[in-house]
Amino acid sequence: MVSEAANAGIDRVLWTEAEIATRVAEVASELAADIRRLAEPAVVVGVATGAFLFLADLVRRVDVPLAVDLVRVESYGDGTESSGRPRVTSDLKVDVAGKHVVVVEDIVDTGNTVSCLIAHLQKKGALSISVCTFLDKPARRTVDFQLVGGGKFYRGFECPDSFVVGYGMDYAELYRNLPYVGVLKPEMYSKKTDN
Repeated sequence: MVSEAANAGIDRVLWTEAEIATRVAEVASELAADIRRLAEPAVVVGVATGAFLFLADLVRRVDVPLAVDLVRVESYGDGTESSGRPRVTSDLKVDVAGKHVVVVEDIVDTGNTVSCLIAHLQKKGALSISVCTFLDKPARRTVDFQLVGGGKFYRGFECPDSFVVGYGMDYAELYRNLPYVGVLKPEMYSKKTDN
């Protein structure tokens, strides 16, 4: 149960905890079926920090061997819009050369971060690169990123063009712990941008 204080600032809930659990299980089943066809285990790369809950829930439901690592890419800071210039600030420990890689994201909107990561993983020699995102926000897409080596695009939900928080996603590092995804009230972030 989420306290009233934790819910403060949420305009409306888009997906409940139960709806999220159902959809994550479906995506995990699809991903597991595809990984099962590979000659060797895939490397699942979670994008910190927003994807941590989705990553954990997803990999626990993928019933095939796989390696898991994290990468940190920063592009938002404390704002509500991407800077458009993402950069890798904490790299992988797992060697992805010659491996099938699945990038796990919380949300793909402009496509800048995913494009940056795909290029980064290609330079490291990944054999194929797929993207598995919890939320896809195609209305904000500005970069037409290309998957590598027969990679596939998996998505949990298509997201409206609203600023969303919860289930790992934040505003200024708050709201990540909400078990649902909700739209943040504009007055919660407009205070900061009005100054």
